[in-house]
Amino acid sequence: MARGRAPGFESQRDEIVRHAAQLFARKGYTGTSMNEVAEACAVSKPTLYHYVRDKYELLVLIAEGHVTRLAHLIEEVDAVPRSPEDRLRALITRFVREYSEAQHHHRVLTEDVKFLNEEDQTRVLDLERRVVTAFANAVAAVRPELLAAQLHKPLTMLLFGMINWMFTWLKPEGELTYDAMAPMVADLFFGGIGAVKAEPATAELA
Repeated sequence: MARGRAPGFESQRDEIVRHAAQLFARKGYTGTSMNEVAEACAVSKPTLYHYVRDKYELLVLIAEGHVTRLAHLIEEVDAVPRSPEDRLRALITRFVREYSEAQHHHRVLTEDVKFLNEEDQTRVLDLERRVVTAFANAVAAVRPELLAAQLHKPLTMLLFGMINWMFTWLKPEGELTYDAMAPMVADLFFGGIGAVKAEPATAELA
């Protein structure tokens, strides 16, 4: 009979994935060794391999785990009946808060997903597209005319630009926190979305 996982297995593996994401984000997937991951986690290599098969599995866990959490955030927001405006504001707030802890995972997703094999890459990117589509539909629900003009997705990507890269200038030790910034991002977006002219887009997104 196969031995089951010990209590705390998942939490320990999550901690390993977190350290690996920090290393991959700083040094790149190819530039990081499993020795460095083990050292960052303060465990031996045999112990490390008890939790993950190899460095490739770490990459899958980081990338897929990140987009899966984002998809779950959308499900949690949608589980509560809200007006279109309140729904979009809730999504913005939850995503800003998520990225306060997930900036390394996001950088790995954007820069190292190319190292995934075709099957894994397709699965991760399909899930990422579903997240973007769900968010874009929330934008369109606030201003339905943006859907006809095919501007709901470009506006979503502009919004993600504010959220995704906030970590480059918002310092953990500063006076502003992600919780404080979340309503500001929402206010800024809602203050500007009404000024966008709902005219057909002339360029397509990749």
